[in-house]
Amino acid sequence: MTRLDHLGYLTDDATALYPKRPAMLQEDTVISYAELDEHADRIAGWLVARGVSPGDRVGLMWNNDYRYVEQFLGSMRAGAVAVPMNIRQSDEGLAYVLADCGAVGLLAAPLLLERAEHLAGLSGAAQGFLSGPDEPLRAERLEARVPHHPDEICMQPYTSGSTGRPKGVPLTHRGQIWNSDTYSRCYLFDETDRAPLAAPLYHKNAGVEMKAMLRVGGSCVILDDFEPVGFLKAIERYKVTFLTGVPAMFRRLLNELELLSHADMSSVRFAVAGSAPVTVDLLEDFKRVFGVEIIEGYGLTEGGPNVLCMPRWGTGRIGSLGLPLPGCEVQLRDSSGEREVERGEVGELWVRNPGITPGYHGLPEVTAERIRDGWLATRDLMRRDEDGYFYFVGRTDDLIIVSGENVYPKEVEQILLRHESVRDVAVVAGAHPEKGAVPVAFVVADARRPVSAEELTAFYHLSGPHFAYPRVIEFVDALPLSGTGKIDRNALALRAQVPPVDGRTQPAGAPAAL
Repeated sequence: MTRLDHLGYLTDDATALYPKRPAMLQEDTVISYAELDEHADRIAGWLVARGVSPGDRVGLMWNNDYRYVEQFLGSMRAGAVAVPMNIRQSDEGLAYVLADCGAVGLLAAPLLLERAEHLAGLSGAAQGFLSGPDEPLRAERLEARVPHHPDEICMQPYTSGSTGRPKGVPLTHRGQIWNSDTYSRCYLFDETDRAPLAAPLYHKNAGVEMKAMLRVGGSCVILDDFEPVGFLKAIERYKVTFLTGVPAMFRRLLNELELLSHADMSSVRFAVAGSAPVTVDLLEDFKRVFGVEIIEGYGLTEGGPNVLCMPRWGTGRIGSLGLPLPGCEVQLRDSSGEREVERGEVGELWVRNPGITPGYHGLPEVTAERIRDGWLATRDLMRRDEDGYFYFVGRTDDLIIVSGENVYPKEVEQILLRHESVRDVAVVAGAHPEKGAVPVAFVVADARRPVSAEELTAFYHLSGPHFAYPRVIEFVDALPLSGTGKIDRNALALRAQVPPVDGRTQPAGAPAAL
């Protein structure tokens, strides 16, 4: 790949080498690299003609649609900073994002134009222009590239705001190009790869795959959302080579037994899972059906975004998130953030690489707290083994302190997942009148292997510390997912109403409650 320092021109190599190859496929629409390049240039020309200047923020309000990609690239070619907007947020939240970033205009999907106009009025921002996809494509192509510096901001996504208002995360051209190049090399992507994008395009997970495919000349297969039957049919129709998602998504695919019995999945080369533990039975079932491995990885919006990945070939570790990407420094530090912990100990992951945010937008106090000497405190707790492989333990916010003992939900989940009847599980904190907080487990059980809460509690006590056992086990049909496909732990926490321990889930012979 040639050297590149502008994210808006991510497709330069592919346009030069494979102009007629499909960059994007959505239902019956095929957009070649030459067409994508032309459309992005026209959008850039339209924005510049309307007075958009370098550094101006432009809001992108889209559902999953190939035209979002065109406007994403086109806005950056105009010198603007693209602001992808989470359309599943409330109007209040989106109006805050527009006002916070100071958007000079909005580019929106046809079905969202009315809502976008309402939000522009609510925010007092984005009054410069409001447009759907058609008008910009009638403009003249941008004649000359807008001057820029690689360390300038190219995009500003917003975090989910689970602990308060969404935070703007400025990202640089240099950093995002580094991440796309490195990620593509780690997974050996090339122009023959095709990735289905069913997660929201405005979110990190889909955005990473989109940029990787466009960088190497592969194809993005864009789906409206994740629906198992439609997803599997897309794999067969478009000869998809690479899958990414959360474990719950892969399990839902495997549940479509009738379709899988005759569908051709032979194009799939490998899959990557994140955001939740991958169980041994899921790994085995997926390999049996698809003939390939699921490997795990880790990243966060402000951290690169990609930080860790399991090598596509070679030595792997079940349950591990893998090794640091080349060029990415990582440390595990104690609660003070000043001292590294020993191998095998739990510590907070700190990251330094070219892709991390230079600072949160308009939040100097948060920036000073989270970023020190170029190192980002991720708030994620991990453990590293003797060979350097990393294992996720939990979030600092998820830590449950039971009578003075630290309980990491991830470790409780991993023990319960060893039981043959447990398909999925999430552990959250529940209030307790004596201990302050205790673990509460929400379990998805295998319908073919019935199990009781008492049996699971007894199973936990075979290998887990007593103070960390789940005081309540509630069986659910499925774990709730957030708009980005992760387990919605906030929703589960609201359900975790824990009565005093009364022995209902404590097996005979277990140690007395602490």
